Amino acid sequence: MSAPAGQAPTTDRSPVGAAVLLAAAEAALPPYLAELAELVALDSGSYSPEGVNRVADWVEQRLDRIGFATERIPTRLPDGRPCGDVLVGRLAGTLPAADGGARIVLVGHMDTVFEDGTAAARPFRTDGGLAHGPGVSDDKGGLLAGITAADLLVRHGRTAFAELVVLATPDEEIGSPASRPITERVATGADYALALECARENGDLVVERKGVADLLVTVTGRAAHAGIEPERGANAALAAAHLVVDLQALNGRRPGVTLNVGVVRAGTRTNIVCPEAELQVEVRATTTAGLHTAIAEIREAAARTVVDGTTARVHQVDLCPPMENTPAAQAVLALAREAAAELGLDIDGASTGGVGDANLTSGLGIPTLDGLGPIGGADHTPQEWLDVASVPGRIALLAVLVDRLRRT
Repeated sequence: MSAPAGQAPTTDRSPVGAAVLLAAAEAALPPYLAELAELVALDSGSYSPEGVNRVADWVEQRLDRIGFATERIPTRLPDGRPCGDVLVGRLAGTLPAADGGARIVLVGHMDTVFEDGTAAARPFRTDGGLAHGPGVSDDKGGLLAGITAADLLVRHGRTAFAELVVLATPDEEIGSPASRPITERVATGADYALALECARENGDLVVERKGVADLLVTVTGRAAHAGIEPERGANAALAAAHLVVDLQALNGRRPGVTLNVGVVRAGTRTNIVCPEAELQVEVRATTTAGLHTAIAEIREAAARTVVDGTTARVHQVDLCPPMENTPAAQAVLALAREAAAELGLDIDGASTGGVGDANLTSGLGIPTLDGLGPIGGADHTPQEWLDVASVPGRIALLAVLVDRLRRT
């Protein structure tokens, strides 16, 4: 079982420590950059299963060389279109769970937001201490950092865990619709999850991500001829307009909760009293309780439609749980900060409104820490960058953290 809430995980103070792993990570920087160039050269947009699977081929071969047993799991999107494979690598450790060995999952993604042809148009390059290229920080740099850290641990005989799992997903950039059930199945029962998105620009790790609920509100009215007998109609567009105002007014009522009516559709012709309208609503919250409270408030607002003859129905399209800033997650952060100090790094925990696969592991109740890749920024833009100088320290930090996590 995981460390009790608020209790720091047990640490291992063996002679082979942070300094040795940092020196090994510094020596690994040139091959890391060469391998990162190979990964960035592979177009792997979320809707390009062939490209994502070329990345999976590369990662699978790399994990095989380290000694992982690998599994490829084909996936499909909800509409039936093929998606890339989920790649699962498993490495048995030398410390059984009964003796305190932890089952640790490293989570990263292989897909990017970029279309095919981007890698050729903007190939990998380094300039002034920064590496550039599509996916260089989000998330190929982080995924490779996880693989490299695992390699260093094996090479130095630091395998005092029950099992180390590398989970590489194909669709994180579109919300993980195909891989989510597999991620949840693979991660279930893990003691810790360490997500490989890159660190914040100031070097901080991520200890909290908002959860997201997508809602569809359908407003039904009654059609009528707008010129001859408008009084016989019930205008769904008018009801929807009132509802937009009411829903947006929910912002600011509860800490950590935001709401956005992002899409509004209504009517077909100007001479018909509008019989139907729809609102597409997104809710984000830092806690599961906050998310569900906001959804309940939206349902209450929809039930109070002010236009006679209209009704509103709320359908929950999707829900991704928040990565909550729990005492157990804080305990892992404290251990990471201790290791970072030994490596000459000063880090803290940050919160973000963005969603990642760390939300899914946290939603299972697994103590989760994110942002364990190198420092990077400008994700999803042509200016995306990775701080080359940060790579050795971040690989060493990840390796030391894996080495010291224990069950209690």
